[in-house]
Order: sequence, then C-alpha cells, then structure tokens
Amino acid sequence: MNFKRARNPEQRAERRRAILRTAAAMLTEMPVADVSLNELSRRVGLAKSNVLNYFDSREAVLLELSGSELTAWVQDLSAALSEVSPQLPSAERGELLITAVVGTLGKRPVLCDLISAQAAVLERNITTETALAFKRSAAVAYQEMIAVVAGVLPELGREGAGRFIATATLLAGAVWTHSHPVPAILAAYEADPALEAIRMNFEPSLTDGLRTLLYGAMPRDQGR
Repeated sequence: MNFKRARNPEQRAERRRAILRTAAAMLTEMPVADVSLNELSRRVGLAKSNVLNYFDSREAVLLELSGSELTAWVQDLSAALSEVSPQLPSAERGELLITAVVGTLGKRPVLCDLISAQAAVLERNITTETALAFKRSAAVAYQEMIAVVAGVLPELGREGAGRFIATATLLAGAVWTHSHPVPAILAAYEADPALEAIRMNFEPSLTDGLRTLLYGAMPRDQGR
C-alpha cells in the first residue's frame, strides 16, 4: 500500500492502525525476533523514517500490539469463566480457572510470543511516554484480570489473585519460549529420542506450572 501524506489527526490515526495491522500480520508468520523495522516499513508502504514519525521504534510498535492483545485476552478469559458456578468446590473451580487460562492463551500465540519478549526486548529502545502508555494500559488489564480470578476463586482474595495472575503471565511467557525452540533444538530432539523427557510442550507444561502456583497460593484449608 502507498500512503499520501497524513494531514490531519484522523489520517495519522489511520496510519498508526495500518502499521499495527501490518505488524500483527507479520507476527502470524514469524517470531518477534524476526520482525524488522525495514520489513515492516516495506509491507506497510512507508519509508522507515515515516514509520518512526508514528512510533518511537520497532519495539514501540510491538509493545502497543502487546497491550491490545492483553486487553483482548482478558475479555477471552472473562468469557471462558463467566458460567463457573460459585457452588462448586474450590479445587474444581481452580481447575476450571487453569483450563481457561491455558486454553485462551493457547489460542493467542501472538500474545504469548510478545509476553515472552516483553522485558528483554519490547521494553527497550522506547521513550518514557511510550512506557507510560503501555504500563497504564497493562495496569487496567491487570485489575480486570484480578477481578476475573477473584470472582472464580474468592478464597484467594484480591491480593492472592493478583499474585497468581502476575506470576502466571510470566510463566506463560517462559513456557512459550521453551516450547517453541529454534530449528537446531528441534532437530536435536528429533535426532535423540532420549531428549524427549526434557522437551517442553506448551499446554501441559503451563497447566502443571499453574496448578502448582495456584494451589500454593490457596489457603491451606481451601486448596483440597
């Protein structure tokens, strides 16, 4: 696509949306590490210098995408848990929560990849203004996630729900990275079947990790 010069706020907003849409499409084809500003600029039909008129950097584009994906995931999680009965035993509600977290994250590979790269990649090479916008958006999403988790498991309380969801998100990013290794590691697994014992698969590994995390956070008389 080739854009004419943006001359008003609406046109500038559309340029930003086009850049974000293009970056999102690229992330369905390649990991975060392979998304370059040169290729993004080429696909969106703007010079690299023009893309930088709308975003501080490649990282700023991806960080804004991460915020949008996080907001959408919270909605997914809330919908998945909307019919959980408070009359069920806490252990059963806990399992439903874990299943919903893992299932909804598994359907958002772009979000998982962005989470895995957030601290080490996305939060570098950005301005304070960009950082503030992202962290404020993330804080809103975090409070909404706490409300969802505490709604399913009031036994945790808001503080416990907050600890659970914050650590669960970090865990999801780590598990995603290790369960989607580079080609050389995949080849090593295929070459030596004995290595299967240390191979990580996203959904079962995250389920096990969240189960340990959740029941460690539950009051001792409620986690059974």
